[in-house]
Amino acid sequence: MFPFEAQAVLFDLDGTLADTAADLAAPVNAMRVERGLEPLPIDQLRPVASMGARGLILRGLGVANDSPQFEALRIDFLTRYEQALCVQTRLFDGMDAVIDKLEQSGVQWGVVSNKVERYVRPIMEQLGVLERSRTAIGGDTTPFAKPHPEPLLHACRTMAVDPRRCVYVGDDLRDIQAGRAAGMATVAAAYGFCGDADPPERWEADALIKAPLDLLGLLRLAQ
Repeated sequence: MFPFEAQAVLFDLDGTLADTAADLAAPVNAMRVERGLEPLPIDQLRPVASMGARGLILRGLGVANDSPQFEALRIDFLTRYEQALCVQTRLFDGMDAVIDKLEQSGVQWGVVSNKVERYVRPIMEQLGVLERSRTAIGGDTTPFAKPHPEPLLHACRTMAVDPRRCVYVGDDLRDIQAGRAAGMATVAAAYGFCGDADPPERWEADALIKAPLDLLGLLRLAQ
C-alpha cells in the first residue's frame, strides 16, 4: 500500500488539518462558568473535540444528546462557537509544509469534515487555505456524514479523482471507516484528538502518523 502514488489527499478538519480544540472548548467552558462551575482544562475536552457539540456538552455539562435539555444547550453552544470560530485555531505544526509539498508535486488536496459547511469554509479561509484547497466538504454538503463514504466520494467527484488513488487522513475511527468504505488508502492522525476509547493503533488504518510531516514519507511525490 505505501509508499502510495496519490492523485489527491483529503484531510479531516478538526484534529487533523487544524488544532481547533481551544475554540471548541471555549463555548462549553463559558457555559460552565455561567452555571457556577470551574472551566475544565483543555486536556479534558480535547479528546472529545472531534465529536463537536454532542461530545463537548456531555463532557463539559454531563448532558447526553438524548436528554430533554440537550437541544437548548446545543443551540447555545453553536451560537457561541459561530461567533468565535477561529480565534485560537491553527494549522498543526508542519501542515503548511505538507500542503506546500503536495502542491509542488501536483497532488490535489482538500478537506472532508463532519462539521457543517458554513463553519468549514470560514475556518479554512481564516487559516489562509480555502483558496488553495480543491474541495471543502462539510457534514451537511451531502445527505450523509462520516462514517458513510458519500462525503469522501463527493469530494473525489468534485476533484475528478479516482477514490482508489486518494488518501484520507483523519483522527477519528469514523474517518478510517469512511475512507475504507470509499476505497481509499487511510491514514490515522495519532497527533490529533483521537477520542478516549479505542486508540488509533486499533482502527485498522493502512498507516499511522504521529506528526503531519510523517505523511510525506508515505507518498511517492514528484521532486
